[in-house]
Amino acid sequence: MPESKILLSGVKPTGTPHIGNYFGAMKQFVELQNKYESSFFIANYHALTNIVANNGEQRRGLEKNTFDIAVTYLAIGLDPRKTTLFLQSDVPQVTELAWIFNCLTTVPYLMRAHAYKDAITNGKEPNVGLFDYPLLMAADILIQDADVVPVGQDQKQHVEIARDTAEKFNRIFGEVFRLPKSLILENVATVPGIDGRKMSKSYGNTISLFATDEEIEKSVMSIVTDSSNERPENVYAIHALFKDKEFLDNLYEENKGKYKILKEVLIDDLKNFVRPMRDKKQDLETDKKMVLNVLRQGGQVARERAEKKMKEVREKIGLQIL
Repeated sequence: MPESKILLSGVKPTGTPHIGNYFGAMKQFVELQNKYESSFFIANYHALTNIVANNGEQRRGLEKNTFDIAVTYLAIGLDPRKTTLFLQSDVPQVTELAWIFNCLTTVPYLMRAHAYKDAITNGKEPNVGLFDYPLLMAADILIQDADVVPVGQDQKQHVEIARDTAEKFNRIFGEVFRLPKSLILENVATVPGIDGRKMSKSYGNTISLFATDEEIEKSVMSIVTDSSNERPENVYAIHALFKDKEFLDNLYEENKGKYKILKEVLIDDLKNFVRPMRDKKQDLETDKKMVLNVLRQGGQVARERAEKKMKEVREKIGLQIL
């Protein structure tokens, strides 16, 4: 039986996800764990690029968001028996490798990174972490021998930088790193928010993935509708995430112009979709010891793989004294 390919993905701990996050990527991650030897890490080092104050709020927020993301991924269906879930900070070899990559990479090359260019374009003064984070990401990917990295089209550059870095290291020091490939998530839903724009926290137009029944009712009733159209397109677009086209077309045809009825049906379908995951999340939150144990075990697996790779790297570049 051929060896399974290794899949790796990371997510920044940035608060409660919404249904756009779920249908945009998270759902696919759950499905992919059955096809690959999968590892998912919580990128808490990457979250440090947004440090704004040292008053305890930053620390408490990062701790809470990190735990929430772990609980979220377990609640939506990541199975610790099939996949490795770990904290980026539990693999210190990553920052060691990132420093080595720093010494191989030129400043002009990193200036091409989208996040840095966007910050400059918007008149911001990026910190070194933001400038350098593509190499930390490259280290995340390469130290775990990842074959594939699932990304959206707009994130493809991250994998390209990892490949360039691996190729440069291999050319200078000899073959050490696999060349990862982007796994572009096809047919990914672009979920509209309640105002018709793309669902995004920055727009304040989201529906939480773990919303209460009351929150769902409020959000759906707030969806902007076009009075010139007999079918409320924004309502239909969100509804299409849960029901097949034939069912919806019949439903919306039978209820032309009856926006309130259609929103009420969507409310019921959203409640039925959210409730099982919300209940599981609540159960997990009461068993913090189990969640932390999953992270610890995952961290041990990821750390052992990383150390094996770093021994090879240190020997190749002359850091390993024989």
